[in-house]
Amino acid sequence: MAATVVRLPWNGQHWPGRVVDGVPTFGFRSAPPGLATRRQLRARGLCPGGRDWVAQVRWRGGRRWAALYLVDQAVESPGATTAQLISLWKAQRVLRTCTECGLLAPYRLPKFSRRCWPCRPARRREAA
Repeated sequence: MAATVVRLPWNGQHWPGRVVDGVPTFGFRSAPPGLATRRQLRARGLCPGGRDWVAQVRWRGGRRWAALYLVDQAVESPGATTAQLISLWKAQRVLRTCTECGLLAPYRLPKFSRRCWPCRPARRREAA
C-alpha cells in the first residue's frame, strides 16, 4: 500500500493510509489507535452496538480485509440469551449421543460414525 496521509473524519487527525471508495483504508497492523475489528471488540467484551464501521484494514494484496469500528462508541456485549444457551446445550447433547446404543458420552463423538467407543469395535467384528 502506498503510504499517503489520510485525514480521519472522526477526530481530524492525520494518519498514514489511503482512501478506497470513500473509506479510510490502512495496511496490516497500521490502523490508528481507537479502532478495532469485531473480534478485537469481542475480546474486550464489547460489540459495535449497531454502529456502522468507519474504516477498514487490508492485507495480502487487498484480497483480505476487515472492518474497523470506533472503540469509544462500542457498547458492552449483552451475552447469550437463555434461549440461545438452551439451543447450544441441545446441540451439544445430540453430538454426544451414540446413534447405536443411545449412550450419552462425556465427550463429543466422531463425526463419521457418531458411535461411542464400545459400539465401534462391535461394528468392525460384524463386518469381518
